[in-house]
Amino acid sequence: MACAEAVSKLRKFIIIVARWCILSVIMGTVGGLLGAVFHHALHFVTHVRSEHMWLIFLLPLGGLLTVAIYWIPSMKGNKGTNEIIEATLDGHPVSPLVAPSIFLATAITHLFGGSAGREGAALQLGGSAASFLAKRYRLKESNRKILVTAGMSSVFAGLFGTPLTATLFCMEFASVGTIFSPALLPCFLSAFTASRISLALGVHTETYLLTQAFSMTLATSWRYLILAILVSVLGITMCTVFHKAEHLAAHHVPNPFLRIVLGGAAITVMTLLVGDHRFNGAGMEMALRAVAGEADWYSFALKMLFTAVTLAAGFKGGEIVPTFCIGATFGCVLGGLLGLDPGMSAALGLIGLFCCATNAPMASIMLSVEMFGDLNIHLFAFVCVICFVLSGNYGLYASQILQYNKADMLGDF
Repeated sequence: MACAEAVSKLRKFIIIVARWCILSVIMGTVGGLLGAVFHHALHFVTHVRSEHMWLIFLLPLGGLLTVAIYWIPSMKGNKGTNEIIEATLDGHPVSPLVAPSIFLATAITHLFGGSAGREGAALQLGGSAASFLAKRYRLKESNRKILVTAGMSSVFAGLFGTPLTATLFCMEFASVGTIFSPALLPCFLSAFTASRISLALGVHTETYLLTQAFSMTLATSWRYLILAILVSVLGITMCTVFHKAEHLAAHHVPNPFLRIVLGGAAITVMTLLVGDHRFNGAGMEMALRAVAGEADWYSFALKMLFTAVTLAAGFKGGEIVPTFCIGATFGCVLGGLLGLDPGMSAALGLIGLFCCATNAPMASIMLSVEMFGDLNIHLFAFVCVICFVLSGNYGLYASQILQYNKADMLGDF
């Protein structure tokens, strides 16, 4: 009897694992295709903008198109990435209209010169597609949560080409202090499948392998500690600025059409005052130049300002790639002042600020490996731990659940 029961349980386990493997590969295929198409679309509109700089003057018009897209009754009240986070927490379905809406709105932002990223769009594309598949296969709520998490991982991996980071990030960032381990197998399989498909379709990882190993000595340890502390302060400042800007814009200009027109006009004027287009778009090129050791001392502040105005106005995209730019340029300048290698400091600033903004230390450490190689993983881990602890309960995503207050994580003495 016991043997028959054990065989029955094993058979059930194998069937469940096989079903999840098949569903995860399907999700990864969809995510890889979406990620590749999205990547090439943004590359195309960015190229068009670089060839026709006058498009910045049409940014207010692009803003009106964005608001019109989200004026559809079923899209009113959409919370963007925060809505996808909530779907992974409570299992509620995500509207299938989220995917085309965020795709078009993000392309509009990049075409006309708004300062925004693309990871928020990737998470929403993946969450929307996964919710549609969950409905198609009639999954129960707990399984829908797993598939939505895997869907986010798939498009994230398909867009950025970092499957291990995508796996950990989507399991870790929704609920700070815990990892959604039931989603491990689906997330990994969907992310790996998506990254292979997108790679075959011409999406290449934006990496900058660091070939020089840096050690922590008595002479350098305190310098890296100061770097991590100041990046934490920057993380708190950046998250506060982004949230306050959004709140103030909505409070003082409640009409979304007027708000986005004024915001678009402000970005246009700021671009003209700066005299070039470095601070428009996502900013990944500036981040990689900083890792190469080149950054102006004011770049991080201006990129923060451009991004805060863009997002507060109502343009779509995301905050993570601008965060890369802000952290890298800040780290490059600060590293030079501290007597550290500017390029290495830029890489540490990029990863450290990502950790502050997302509250995802394990994913941040993995991102450092996939972006910069594993020669200096000890330094990246050191900076991530310091940044995670010192940044407190601040973050980019209001819907993140804080399972543990960071001040109480180590217990009460």
